[in-house]
Amino acid sequence: MNNQSVEVAIAILYSSDRFLMQLRDDIPGILYPGCWGLFGGHIEVGETSQQAMKRELLEEISYIPSSLSEFSCYRDAGIIRHVYHAPLTVELDQLVLKEGWDLGLLKPEQIRAGSCYSEKAGQNKPLGLPHQRILLDFLEGSY
Repeated sequence: MNNQSVEVAIAILYSSDRFLMQLRDDIPGILYPGCWGLFGGHIEVGETSQQAMKRELLEEISYIPSSLSEFSCYRDAGIIRHVYHAPLTVELDQLVLKEGWDLGLLKPEQIRAGSCYSEKAGQNKPLGLPHQRILLDFLEGSY
């Protein structure tokens, strides 16, 4: 049995008082299907968490911030989340969504409420709980 934790890198990207999130595909077999989450993914063998973060952002939305700052590291239930943050310096329509169902800039009140409406889904969708917790911690720190 393998007890090794999976390591991922995820990004808090913000523009003014809003936070970029991805509405994950609503398909079985993925974590948090049909939920809003932060962009990012698995760290490949030989990559640093920051290299993985840049690669994932490029793969998922064709965007790499000019700089990424470490925020924190969250460890739970077999997963280690390396969390980075950076300002989003382009308009939403300049991002190319390559993974996920939708993307949006969520307001702090939507993050606190734990859900947000998606035009593409045509309904309110929940935030993945770990992603909501990370953003709430970030908001408390008054980035």
